[in-house]
Amino acid sequence: MRVTQSFRFHPVVMRWFEEKFGTPTAPQEQGWPSIQSGAHTLIAAPTGSGKTLAAFLCLLDRIFEEALADKLVDETSVVYLSPLKALSNDIRRNLEEPLAGIRAAVRVATGRDIEVRVDVRSGDTSSSQRQAISRRPPHILATTPESLYLLLTSQSGRRLLANVRTLIVDEIHALAGNRRGSHLALSMERLAALSSHPLQRIGLSATQKPIEEVASFLVGSSNREAEGNAGCTIIDCGYLRELDLEIVLPGAPLEAVMSSEVWTEVYSRLAELIEAHKTTLVFVNTRRLAERVASHLGEWLGTDKVMSHHGSLAPALRQQAERRLKDGELKAVVATASLELGIDIGSVDLACQIGSARSIATFLQRVGRADHRRMGRPKGRLFPLSRDELVECLAILRSIRDGVLDAIHIPPKPLDILAQQIVAAVSCEEWEEQRLFELMRSAYPYRNLAREEFNDVLHMLADGVSTQRGRRAALVHYDAVNHRIRPRRGASLIALTSGGAIADTADYRVVVEPGETFIGTVNEDFAIESMAGEIFQLGNASWRILGINSGVMRVEDAHGQPPGIPFWLGEAPGRTAELSQAVSGFRMEVEEKIGAILGGSQSANEETEESLAKHLLREPGLCKSGADQLAKYF
Repeated sequence: MRVTQSFRFHPVVMRWFEEKFGTPTAPQEQGWPSIQSGAHTLIAAPTGSGKTLAAFLCLLDRIFEEALADKLVDETSVVYLSPLKALSNDIRRNLEEPLAGIRAAVRVATGRDIEVRVDVRSGDTSSSQRQAISRRPPHILATTPESLYLLLTSQSGRRLLANVRTLIVDEIHALAGNRRGSHLALSMERLAALSSHPLQRIGLSATQKPIEEVASFLVGSSNREAEGNAGCTIIDCGYLRELDLEIVLPGAPLEAVMSSEVWTEVYSRLAELIEAHKTTLVFVNTRRLAERVASHLGEWLGTDKVMSHHGSLAPALRQQAERRLKDGELKAVVATASLELGIDIGSVDLACQIGSARSIATFLQRVGRADHRRMGRPKGRLFPLSRDELVECLAILRSIRDGVLDAIHIPPKPLDILAQQIVAAVSCEEWEEQRLFELMRSAYPYRNLAREEFNDVLHMLADGVSTQRGRRAALVHYDAVNHRIRPRRGASLIALTSGGAIADTADYRVVVEPGETFIGTVNEDFAIESMAGEIFQLGNASWRILGINSGVMRVEDAHGQPPGIPFWLGEAPGRTAELSQAVSGFRMEVEEKIGAILGGSQSANEETEESLAKHLLREPGLCKSGADQLAKYF
């Protein structure tokens, strides 16, 4: 099969792809015709199946063809959007190889040297880099939902985005089901209204259900066709690859809680698995557990072979862990959801989950990080920490076997997010009331927004808040006679400094003395309860507290002295409804099986346990020890 079937690339681009990859994967072969036609496209496929290249190669082909025809303009025509700043940085690195390869092939074939620029605009971008982007726009801009909002709300950003033709939303499932996604949906409609070209939208995801709902979220309600059609080409290549999954248990039986002796056995078994593989990702559900597990694994394997990775670490430390794992310098990285998505960390042989992932889709996403390549067979191991978690982990494996996924529930019209975006839109230009209402309703989460609800939010923004000194904080001026909405003084500053759906935290910055090196953040409660001289761990190293003031904890290297583990409040995930249903269904099945084994008898005995254990051994990924423990438990 050649790349020329059902879609067309420039001969040089086509030749480069065939020499590099041979034949396209299913997402590429099915997605390219739709993307080349300019249609909105949603690609759902397993991790490692080439979704990102499926989206980008058509766009790179278009850019190089325009350059060869002397029609390429110095403007941003493609915006790539991801949930994580690290993923946006990663895409720039991942595009270097195809850009360099195609550029070299074009130079050989035509004698012309064509530069295609890619830049990142996120919260980590320095002011000098932002100015450079404004002076010379990249052809492809990688960003995050929050940075896209800021660009749409500033005059320099609006000039940068004025001619965007394609928007790529990566890992769309991580955004659609929360208020951050509602915020993004409104930003996408604002971008479509701003651009001088029809905006093509491309969504990429490994795990999503129902897929039609996600497609509607991607394209917005104004693009939906009659009778519920999403107005979007859906490329559904499934979400399952062949998986190697098992539940791993310590030698001692699990109890309601984990004892220190059982934890030691877990670390021992985990260390054995890590030693038996080249590289391993260990996933946990909390930052505190990430630090704890990394500390203990460092004692088993060597502190230079293990690092932690979570959102409270400084970007430099996270990037160091990613680079060292990719370069083979680390045996394992212990991570939270910070490495769950498609950040390039090279070849990983094994993914382990400590405790239940609390979500079917989350576990699939995490296991998919192992053997993240075409035709790879991901290997995952589950370590339940209690008897109830053993039941939950087994329910996850049963759900995967049966093809059950967590459903994405899109929040319906959150009005505080609507208020933010109204102020942001009005701060940039004057709006006619009906046109602004239609723009907001075109975002899929707001498709059922009533005019009365819109008017209530608008009047709140125009009237401000009642105080003892009168009304304050009015952000827009509403002309009820002419139905025009204009910004009030300070509206732009409020929109730029108070936007987004990520809640502010009062975390304390951790700074190393001397040198003022920022290494991460700790929870405010932990910082307040700590005292100078105490030692704690952050980023797989121990630090001695020198002083705490003004939101900053100053520390020095404790040179490996035994540390305490910091805590962060409110970070453990809840269990999804689909997984809860799977747990309930499994318990009911076991209850029915016990009834069938007992027959008319009312009392269980050892034979009952043995019969139930034999039955449970048929369950996916469950060893004899696990079956025996569950039989005894039930």
